[in-house]
Amino acid sequence: MNIILLVAGGDIGGGKTHILSLAKRLSDTNDVLLLSLRSGVLTEEAQQMGLTVRISQNGWRVKKDIASLLSAIDSFRPDVIHCHGAKANMFGALLKLFRRVPVITTVHSDPKLDYMGAPHKQYTYGLINELALKCMDFYMAVADRMELTLIQRGFDPQSIFTIYNGLDFSRAKTGPRPSRPEGDLVVGVAARLTPVKDIGTLIRAFAKAWQRNPRLLLSIAGNGEDEDMLRQLARDLGVEHRVRFEGWISDIQEYFSNVDINVLSSVSETFPYSLLEGAYTHCPAIASRVGGIPTLIQHGETGFLFEPGDVDSFAEYIYQLSVDEPLRQWLAENLFEKARKEFSLDRMKEVQEEAYRTILRRRAHQGKRRGAVLCGAYGRGNAGDEAILKAILSQLSDIDPDLPFWVMSRTPEKTKLANKVNSMYLFNIPAFLHRLRKSQLFVNGGGSLMQDVTSSRSLLFYLFTLTAAKVCGCRIIMYGCGIGPITRERNKKIAARVLNRTPDAITLRDSVSKELLDEMGVHRPEIALAADPTVNLGRAGEAQVRSALAAEGIPEGLQMIGFCLRNWKEALNKDAIVEAAEYAYHKYGLTPVFLPIEIPGDVEIGKDICRSLSVPGWACEKQHTVEELIGMLGSMDLVVGMRLHSLIFATAGGAPVLGISYDVKVDSFIKDIGSDSCVALRGLTGKQLCREIDRVIAQKSSRAGEIQRRLRHMETINTEAARRLLQAEGGL
Repeated sequence: MNIILLVAGGDIGGGKTHILSLAKRLSDTNDVLLLSLRSGVLTEEAQQMGLTVRISQNGWRVKKDIASLLSAIDSFRPDVIHCHGAKANMFGALLKLFRRVPVITTVHSDPKLDYMGAPHKQYTYGLINELALKCMDFYMAVADRMELTLIQRGFDPQSIFTIYNGLDFSRAKTGPRPSRPEGDLVVGVAARLTPVKDIGTLIRAFAKAWQRNPRLLLSIAGNGEDEDMLRQLARDLGVEHRVRFEGWISDIQEYFSNVDINVLSSVSETFPYSLLEGAYTHCPAIASRVGGIPTLIQHGETGFLFEPGDVDSFAEYIYQLSVDEPLRQWLAENLFEKARKEFSLDRMKEVQEEAYRTILRRRAHQGKRRGAVLCGAYGRGNAGDEAILKAILSQLSDIDPDLPFWVMSRTPEKTKLANKVNSMYLFNIPAFLHRLRKSQLFVNGGGSLMQDVTSSRSLLFYLFTLTAAKVCGCRIIMYGCGIGPITRERNKKIAARVLNRTPDAITLRDSVSKELLDEMGVHRPEIALAADPTVNLGRAGEAQVRSALAAEGIPEGLQMIGFCLRNWKEALNKDAIVEAAEYAYHKYGLTPVFLPIEIPGDVEIGKDICRSLSVPGWACEKQHTVEELIGMLGSMDLVVGMRLHSLIFATAGGAPVLGISYDVKVDSFIKDIGSDSCVALRGLTGKQLCREIDRVIAQKSSRAGEIQRRLRHMETINTEAARRLLQAEGGL
């Protein structure tokens, strides 16, 4: 590829390191031109590294700069133009007017905080940069947190790529650094002295820690507009003799080799190089919990984290590390290994090149009918429906990684952030029709949308969406869905007519749905029995599951029986649940845990029953990821579930299940996994539940794994049906 890196030229610190490191590594396998708007340290170092550099030094004479830049573009013929920094972004936005080359920018920091404490710059350079960012084609966000920030501010989620800073660890020394039994213990920070870095909090925390350990010395490497204020603060706190202002440091590795504790107190960051540079020299770290920092610093494992501005916690961590050398070494080695394996320069280059290739593929599709519209019961806080959406998006992305998505949701902003896709309000019909005309595929996405138990209006609305998609020329799939109950004869006739005319394929998650379609006379589309899309979602790792359980206050090492209940128009016999929970505890040593699937709807019923127990029990109330729920339920010896997806999640996690049926879909799932362990909600008694608990526990070891494997195989039928439709549409 031919790649232009367009830079302002005045970049320093982490920004300069990122640009030069990336340019050098990319130039190994690509033609790279560093196009700078001024000369300076960055261009000098780039030339020393053997990079191809061209300088357009016209100050703010925009017309001459544009002419110079266009001349460079025409002679170099780039595949992409990649901007770094506010001034480069402005010129990149202007260049889009003259040349059809994709323009990308890397967002190194929060644009709204770049000029924090300098209002005149914020309302000039900052405003220009914000406007220029809106004109970019694609964005490279340094860390996931910055990606979410951009999505919250209205940027297209599917135009954003995440790239973490990387460092060349190939020459790093292995093993812990020599101990320092006597003399000063140096706390060091390498950062600009600006409000966003909040060095004042560091000095205050250091002063508190120094009072407890006079060996401490604070070294501040950097310069900036806050320097005079910070010197005065050190004097006011009586620690000026233990605080050194080093100025700008050119040899950062040498600096960190003399630092014992690397610290960072920023109120905003993306993914700072100073933490990687400290890790390179086996230096332990304490940092504020902002931006992408928690991706590298895992509290208590690879360092310590504190909330921005929390002086007391920060001071305590400085003191702890200053008096515990084995802890310093342990955290430092953990940090070194994590940084070396996950944040190397080679890894950064691979991610960047893949992003370029993806951008070029997507540009090739411009002007063509592309994408999928997904419609379902999304954005209502139900973990089962959100899991369906996540599974469908993942499976369609596996088919075509460049496929753009639009999701119909009750809460579009939450859906955007949770899934990093575009979203529209469920009942925004003009936006829905507009998007259908531009898309290849319409997905009626999982769940029991075709039913009239909640209301006929719901059924008619979802039938309307199928009809609209057909009229707009989309291929249509009903993806791993449930059908029914449809109780009214008129509704059955309308549904049968629409389902015979509109979908190209229907994949079903249960056999009862197939029986209902047969009864209604629906036979024209391709119909296949599959499984719920969520059964192939992965479970969280053991450490993450332990952390999720600990967040609910549940001790490690418990054997558990899970209850996933819901309020329903037909009241649940709570006494029966209490009796069964206490029976499982006394006979099998299983501690009852009440885990909600829909929050907040399911929380109170778990709390209510837990309060009635005469044995230990836990009522969970926190929001967990789908992977965590699968892991939590899968770690239980038995799961008693009313909600269908509690049974599906438990099965996907490898746990045996017992259903409480309030709806035919629960009976159907239990039947389809080859079980009869299901009791009716109506007339439920404690004796019934206790008897079924005995039965399931007696046979659990022989069935759970087999059921899990069979469901996962059946679920792939959904994906294959979608693949055929996209291939038929010419999308692959």
